[in-house]
Amino acid sequence: MIQPPYDSLICRRTVRMLVPMVQIFAVYVLFFGQYGPGGGFVAGVMFAASVVVDLLVFGDREETRQAAERLLASDGVGLLIFAGIGGLCLIGGGAYLDYSGLVIPGLDEAERRHLAILLTQAGVGIDIAIASISIVFSLWRAGETGDEHA
Repeated sequence: MIQPPYDSLICRRTVRMLVPMVQIFAVYVLFFGQYGPGGGFVAGVMFAASVVVDLLVFGDREETRQAAERLLASDGVGLLIFAGIGGLCLIGGGAYLDYSGLVIPGLDEAERRHLAILLTQAGVGIDIAIASISIVFSLWRAGETGDEHA
């Protein structure tokens, strides 16, 4: 169960400043993951962790709950993006996620590969973030109702 919000001014101000910075850094890690460490999984975990820290410090606020409900309603979007890129590669005559089979008019092969990798990593990041936040909210609801098997 999520505890009441913290009364520490330092903790609240720090988290209020830190959460948006972590989310912006998660977007950076997503976009530049193919050039170095990172990618969709790490970006998704970072985004979910920022939401969880916000919940832990500020407690259960109505706007946080509504944002999480909207986010959880889009469950499966990341999987559709990932599978859709793989399917487009199959339609183009290549193997699943073989980006050389991807046909996008106006882009050369390097640009197609770059775009496809970015989209598949975005799909992974979206799916990981939604799944992580879903787990936290499921555990929170189970603790709220007292149901151990929710």
